[in-house]
Formats: sequence, C-alpha cells, structure tokens
Amino acid sequence: MTAPGGTVTVTDVPESRRYEARIDGELAGEAVYLRTPDMIVFVHTEVEPAFEGRGVGSVLARTALDEARELGLRVVAICPFIDGWMQRHPEYEGLRYEPASRVAD
Repeated sequence: MTAPGGTVTVTDVPESRRYEARIDGELAGEAVYLRTPDMIVFVHTEVEPAFEGRGVGSVLARTALDEARELGLRVVAICPFIDGWMQRHPEYEGLRYEPASRVAD
C-alpha cells in the first residue's frame, strides 16, 4: 500500500506474533498480537519515530484487520491505536469480539 513518503509493505510474522510494516525494506512499524484459532488480540502498535505522520499505522491496521476478516477471526483491540482506528472506520466494527455471556455482578 502506498502512504505519504513511500510504499508500505505489511507482512505477518507469526513467529514474532506481529505484523511488520516496512518502507524500502526498513522496519517502519509493528502491530503486536496474540492469536487463537478464533480470534486475534491486538495488544500494541508502534510506528518508528522516523516514519510517524506517513500513514504507516493506518496501513498496518487496515492490512491486519483485512486479514482477520479473511481468516474469519474476531478482533479484540486492547491496543488504543487499533481500537480508535476501528471506531473511525465503522466498516471494521463487525469484526469486534462480543462475549456471548451477558452475566454481570
């Protein structure tokens, strides 16, 4: 995907439990996750300071969430960036994990 300042390539690196965003081969950002067969939990997203303001985080979020959709995974967005990005892009809200139980104290 193209972002201001270059083409961003996002790759899932399962052995590191993260999506990596690279521009010209250089690590520009990452979205760290935990995954089960049914869901993916995004715990942290970070863009390297040299690449901030270039849309790297948005490309990371879109790519990771598109893949979650393709794999039929529900999404738990603990990471404030992914959570906020989903809120600003309602077409991804349907991916959110909603617990079946409504038990309250």
